[in-house]
Amino acid sequence: MDVRLPLTSAGVCLAVLLSACSPSEEKRQVSLEEKTAQFEKSLDAIEDPKLKNAVAELGGSLLLLERAQLKLDSKPLETEYGEDVLAVLKHYPTPQALVDTYINGLFVLLRDSSSDYLTDLQPVFPFNFSIPAAFLFPHGLEWQSVTLSNKRVIAFQPEWSETDPGIQLSPSSSNLTDPDDLTVAYPFIDGLDADIKSQPQPVSLQGTVEVIAPGRLYSFDLTKKDVGQTRTNDNLSVTLIKLGTNYAEVEFSNSAPQAAETGEAQLNPLIVQARDATGQFLSRSGSINETAAQIVFYQQQLAKMQQQKAWSEVLEKQLDDEQRNFEKQQSHRYAKVYFNGPIETLEVSLLDFSTATVTSKELNLPVRRFDRITTEKTIQPLNLPVVVYDDQAPSWLRGAALTEDQLKKGVNISQSVEDPSAARIEFNHLRSFNDELLGTSFNPGESPVTFFTEDSRGKRDEPIELPPEAYEVDPLRGSITYDLNLFPETPAYVVGSIPLFLATVDKKTLDAHQLPKGLELKGNTLVVDLKLFPEQDWRFFAKDDSGHYLKEILAVNHVASTEGPALFAVHYFYGQPTRLETYQRTDLATVPYGFEVRLDKADLTKLPQ
Repeated sequence: MDVRLPLTSAGVCLAVLLSACSPSEEKRQVSLEEKTAQFEKSLDAIEDPKLKNAVAELGGSLLLLERAQLKLDSKPLETEYGEDVLAVLKHYPTPQALVDTYINGLFVLLRDSSSDYLTDLQPVFPFNFSIPAAFLFPHGLEWQSVTLSNKRVIAFQPEWSETDPGIQLSPSSSNLTDPDDLTVAYPFIDGLDADIKSQPQPVSLQGTVEVIAPGRLYSFDLTKKDVGQTRTNDNLSVTLIKLGTNYAEVEFSNSAPQAAETGEAQLNPLIVQARDATGQFLSRSGSINETAAQIVFYQQQLAKMQQQKAWSEVLEKQLDDEQRNFEKQQSHRYAKVYFNGPIETLEVSLLDFSTATVTSKELNLPVRRFDRITTEKTIQPLNLPVVVYDDQAPSWLRGAALTEDQLKKGVNISQSVEDPSAARIEFNHLRSFNDELLGTSFNPGESPVTFFTEDSRGKRDEPIELPPEAYEVDPLRGSITYDLNLFPETPAYVVGSIPLFLATVDKKTLDAHQLPKGLELKGNTLVVDLKLFPEQDWRFFAKDDSGHYLKEILAVNHVASTEGPALFAVHYFYGQPTRLETYQRTDLATVPYGFEVRLDKADLTKLPQ
């Protein structure tokens, strides 16, 4: 949840946070709901459509800001770890080198669609970002056209048109989470069978990309003793206003003017990260980026708008002038950043845009096809001129040495009693590398389960005798489903055992020049003989001379026929491997997980009479 003004740009993004509220928070919630109802009522009284839209946008954003603050303040303090968002930058000597890798590592995959009339194009980026700011630097990517195999060029259009009879290039409707994915739509001809292979195929995708790289990045390491202090490095300064249990309030500034090359780009130079006492990075839960003075200013602008009868150019100019003058007076910027867990240390980083490099490039990218399974005998090259590291690999691979105690401690038990005839208990655990190597040969063993009533003190009492059909244990999915229709008494506890599975993993490190039979490195590709290294038992990770894991681009299994066994696998990497790590599952153990769960109370009125 990150909320940022100016509100007139509606720059608000909310994630739904489910949390319990204290009595004071419940009062704030009621007050907010009343305020929202009053605002909507006042909005209905405005007749001028332009004025109504302006008031709705500003007032709605202020209410959304207040709602976000309430959600963030009331979120339970539960520790959740994240990643070092600056790790990717630390692999490159300059910010510009990161930009060049981002642009030169981009390529386009052709994907089959579920429709006979559609072909999907998937741009593949060298970096995956899960942080709120996505790519670290301001950037823009615009697709312009696709060139087909018959040399015809189809222009990009923002929406697919039902009335356009020709071939169209538009954003993909099947992947709403990735706005860069595209679809080539072929015309539908009623009465004729579709044969997409007879249509001209996309061979290249055209577009433009622009990235603004800051001249430098500087990080300030702060703790509680820095509260109230201003730390400075040349033109950059940071003041830690407050450090709460799970949030930090900071002010920051750049005394040098913004580089002329950045133009009118909206720049967010601040990156705040926190660690807890273990030294691990905490994940962010959101931020509020407006001071109390800023909120008061926008409330005053809203009140002025609400006093008007109609929108006018004079009013618009007055509001714009007031906003510009107000922003000129703000020499410092502010952020209140929330984290999932108690903060021990803070890392506040600033991107310095007083000097900047703008990289603009016309893109003409070949459309490549790499199916997950192919009958092709030859290995298709995919050698991109960049090196990209996998910063998640070290923590992911710790799962290769997972112990029984660690596996058990990671179990999370959840319940669902909305349907009393199919109430559920689920035993989930955080997915790790160990899960990747479990294979399919499970021996779940016995899963004894007994339901109990409770006594007058709420403690576990007598076991309930049940027919076999009253409950069902699914040991492989880690779930218990029970039907309260078939219970002679209301259950309060369930006691039993559910199986967990733990692989024994053997790790080896190999030199790229001394690989065993069945493994071969060809440039940036690793070829694996699947008869000697079966896929369900083996995993491979590559490093270069830096000692960092190389990121895998994709993998392809080559088969003898569409129904035949896999012959060999090809793994493509961003970079040249010089060392290989192999992980082999040598054993699979069943770990009984004993439990006693107090059951959530179901609404028995929902049971059929």
